[in-house]
Amino acid sequence: MILFICLNSVSPPGGDFSDPVTSATLGIVQVFWGLDKKLAQRKHFPSVNWNLSYSKYLKVLGPHYDATEPGFVELRTRTKEILQKEDDLAEIVQLVGKSALGENDKITLEVARMLKDDFLQQNGMSEYDRYCPFYKTSAMLRNFVVFHDCAVKAVSQGDITFNKIKDSAGDLMFKLSQMKFEVRNDALATGIQLTSEYSLRRKERSPSNRSWMHSMWRSRRSLGR
Repeated sequence: MILFICLNSVSPPGGDFSDPVTSATLGIVQVFWGLDKKLAQRKHFPSVNWNLSYSKYLKVLGPHYDATEPGFVELRTRTKEILQKEDDLAEIVQLVGKSALGENDKITLEVARMLKDDFLQQNGMSEYDRYCPFYKTSAMLRNFVVFHDCAVKAVSQGDITFNKIKDSAGDLMFKLSQMKFEVRNDALATGIQLTSEYSLRRKERSPSNRSWMHSMWRSRRSLGR
């Protein structure tokens, strides 16, 4: 079987994607990586805008994802929703500040920040970022999404705030930020072990796990709430 891959680069004047050449190109290509000047200025590499970029091969790759990492498609969709909502909230934050947002929105902003800084931002020259096996990618996304959902569930069940969650789960959030730095030299031999480690962490943070949720409520009681 012969596989042909064609890469085409288009630089629209002033970043205007309505330019005729750019519009014609986008109508043909199946995969689009939209580079973002603002990301590059912030030293966020690769500077690929996650809200502009897309792939039309999602349905084609669906069976492969389901067979290799069941649940990955849903995790990818949830991640995109979190990042898109964070982008929608950006203008409100600039106008009135983050303190005026609801607790759920504060959680979304924090998880989106972790996704951008600790997952999407990469250093291709480093040992931990130049290669990432698919099972690690899927496990990292799962942990971020589960943390988001657990935090949302916690604030919806009472008067607990996200600030209290950050205080009681600070170590957990630090571990989430450190996932990318875990490196295994023999990915094939340790793949099952690493996946088990991530699955264990996911279990520790699942909504059904009482210890993590109980620590949040215990923190709330210690504050006299």
